[in-house]
Amino acid sequence: MSATAPGGAEDAVSRDIYRAGMAKLPAAVNIITSIGEEGRCGFTASAVCSVTDSPPTLLVCVNRSNQSHKAIATSRVLCVNTLAGPHHEALSMAFAGGVKTMGERFDGAPWMELVTGAPVLAEATVAFDCRVTRMASVGTHDVMFCEVLGLHEGGSSEGLVYFGRRFHHLT
Repeated sequence: MSATAPGGAEDAVSRDIYRAGMAKLPAAVNIITSIGEEGRCGFTASAVCSVTDSPPTLLVCVNRSNQSHKAIATSRVLCVNTLAGPHHEALSMAFAGGVKTMGERFDGAPWMELVTGAPVLAEATVAFDCRVTRMASVGTHDVMFCEVLGLHEGGSSEGLVYFGRRFHHLT
């Protein structure tokens, strides 16, 4: 199936076709955490990538309607916690909204802090503790450029990716 836009932005690919295409782009599963006036918060995300290693910087996309957005935009800190394997699927689903209260989401795993105070998943394959240095609004999301101030490796050599609308395990 091929779906291309013949003209400019007004002829862009439809939302449904775009989402179907994105389902075929494998992505690491991460839990983005932060702190705010109401305490710890977090959500599951796959829209994370490296920008540069000097200074070490990640790009994280956050939907402005996400309940964690305000805390991140205000505190300007977040942690990208990359999930390790099959034992993290339930945690991923909890942070994706399967568990409504933030407190209950955090009850499912051991957490610690590094530099910023954002929650760090002790068992994460890797966790990047960051300060948001710049934000740009695009469509429904804010693209956040995040300087890495601390890094934690949880010791796992496994990974969890999302592809074809389901989880896959890397060993």
